[in-house]
Amino acid sequence: MAAAQGGENLFQHEKYAAVVVDANTGEVLYARRADEPRYPASITKIMTLYLTFEALATGRLSLTDRVPVSVHAARQNPSKLGVRPGGSVTVDQAIKAIAVLSANDIAVAMAEKIGGNEPKFAELMTLRAKELGMDRTHFANANGLPDPRQISTARDIAILSRAIMRDYPQYYGYFGVKDFQFEGREITNHNHLLGKVDGVDGLKTGYTAAAGFNLAASAKRNGKRLIAVVLGGSSTAARDENVEDLINGGFEVFSKRAQGQNITLASTLHEPADSAAGPVQRPPTEMGSADQSGLKIVLGDHAGPTPMTLATLPPSLARPDATAPATAPPGANSAAARGVAQAACFRGRGHHRRRVACAAATLAKAAAPCAKARRGHHAKACAARKTETAEADPAPAGGAYQIQVGVFASPSEAKAHMASLRGRFHTVLTAAPQVEKAGHGKYRARFAGFDHADARQACQTLVSKGVHCLVVSGS
Repeated sequence: MAAAQGGENLFQHEKYAAVVVDANTGEVLYARRADEPRYPASITKIMTLYLTFEALATGRLSLTDRVPVSVHAARQNPSKLGVRPGGSVTVDQAIKAIAVLSANDIAVAMAEKIGGNEPKFAELMTLRAKELGMDRTHFANANGLPDPRQISTARDIAILSRAIMRDYPQYYGYFGVKDFQFEGREITNHNHLLGKVDGVDGLKTGYTAAAGFNLAASAKRNGKRLIAVVLGGSSTAARDENVEDLINGGFEVFSKRAQGQNITLASTLHEPADSAAGPVQRPPTEMGSADQSGLKIVLGDHAGPTPMTLATLPPSLARPDATAPATAPPGANSAAARGVAQAACFRGRGHHRRRVACAAATLAKAAAPCAKARRGHHAKACAARKTETAEADPAPAGGAYQIQVGVFASPSEAKAHMASLRGRFHTVLTAAPQVEKAGHGKYRARFAGFDHADARQACQTLVSKGVHCLVVSGS
């Protein structure tokens, strides 16, 4: 087993944390300090690419679009592609620069392309993390450069790694690109396990002085796929060797199980006893509420993104400082515009519509359909009701029930969340989305117009997919 510099065992390194997950089932084969807060460093860029792939899959970006490089983006510290302010790259080039070179300048440029500016994009990153079930993650920037507010855990990074394979398998291959050419330069992937460890085909490295050496890696052998995350390594070599040992140990567990033997991955390692950190964690099954039971991941040709599961959490969880006032992403600019525009596109109860690419250049344009609806027969879709009554029997008349899917700090965030849910569960959420003021700066996100039985059935379906919801009476 890899030792840290100076002979220290990597398992005992103070920053070390790790998790190994069966990507097909979500089973956690190994976890050590997996829920302790760590700095993700450039592994952050997996989420930057997740949102990039989302924009591609919904038609808001194409691989040939240009990504302009602003002064702010160009000023980022290395690693960087080095494009001058005012220059640009294609989306395809940008993705390769982020995945292969870990280019900090291009990650920020992509954030500005999608979110309008980096802070708003970081808010959207945090919101998406909460929806995916990354309970202990907060993003403050798009590239992972040092920021004390930017925290995650080994388990959360495994959830993200699994989600990006599940939701956008058609783009996962970018993580396995070993090198690419840019303006006469050959740029090589920082993930040294590619092509050297059997089955390893992606994800991402990271390093800062505060974080240590990080790596999220995935490997596939004999129809099985593993995700291994190691944070806080003391050197590149120690980190890489540890990840290789964890991957080999995980596949040994699969092999022994096939032979009828029940072994643990930990038994294949030579761990020291923890005197200060407590016992090694060995959770038996699932990773958390964002998992889909029995989910299978197929990497290859895919018609479109698989619906991701969502979990609505209190807005206070979006901040790492629990003593600070809770502030949820306002969802302005692209996030809010996307939410309102998608809500308008899916408006129309009783119609099972395909998910469509719905984008708006400005928030005003995106809100226009709602303004028109206030004067027409869709008034209920945009009206804000101010009463809430808990579910009770006997049921009111048909169509009087609502499904509440969260409470947010701004109307735009509530709209964006509902639009995201609507896009993924359009056959279930056929009623009209609406935002209701809840007092004290809070806004309820609800789908209105269900009868009692349909509301209960729809909410049960959402809960089975990891989405928190509540059936309430609209009377």
